[in-house]
Amino acid sequence: MSQILIAEDETRISSFVAKGLRSAGYAPTAVTTGREAVDLASTGDFDLMILDLGLPDMDGFAVLRQVRAMNVTFPVIILTARNSVTDTVAGLEGGADDYMAKPFRFEELLARVRLRLRSEGGAAEPTTLVHGDLSLDLRSRRARAGTTEVDLSAREFTLAETFLRNPGQVLTREQLLSRVWGYDFDPGSNVVDVYVRYLRKKLGAERFETVRGMGYRLR
Repeated sequence: MSQILIAEDETRISSFVAKGLRSAGYAPTAVTTGREAVDLASTGDFDLMILDLGLPDMDGFAVLRQVRAMNVTFPVIILTARNSVTDTVAGLEGGADDYMAKPFRFEELLARVRLRLRSEGGAAEPTTLVHGDLSLDLRSRRARAGTTEVDLSAREFTLAETFLRNPGQVLTREQLLSRVWGYDFDPGSNVVDVYVRYLRKKLGAERFETVRGMGYRLR
């Protein structure tokens, strides 16, 4: 199981990212200061770091410099509110492997995490998800139910992918909102119910079970 270090001082964001990574099969550890990030990175126990630039005790660029100076070679993904070209270039030239601006969608972050871990020699991620006669091709973004190819919108595809990565597991509306719509979701929204109806119509109503008082489950 890949160990992922999260250096982020906003508790809401770090908790959201850690929860999502944990449900995706990773082992996250979250810290709120640059010094903690440097100390843990030096242990050699981690496979990747997600790094915020605006840490309270030291700038994320300084963290990155210290980590690379210790010959720590694991991938670093910068996740920050700074979205200027100057900051992006500085991060990549300073030793980061990827750069994402906030606000962000968790599924995109997860895809980048998988890509970086795969490029470091980790186990290859499947390019097709299959459950029964339902399949999703992650490269072509095509869905198939039985022998029928089904057109899904980008959001529908991401929701279907979330279900296929967790077959038989009850997913709460909050989990689906956070994974598909991002950390800035409105918990009072009924958008999940609307999109589950879309998937039922396109992929088969019998596939998506409502678990009363909890959420939804892919049968």
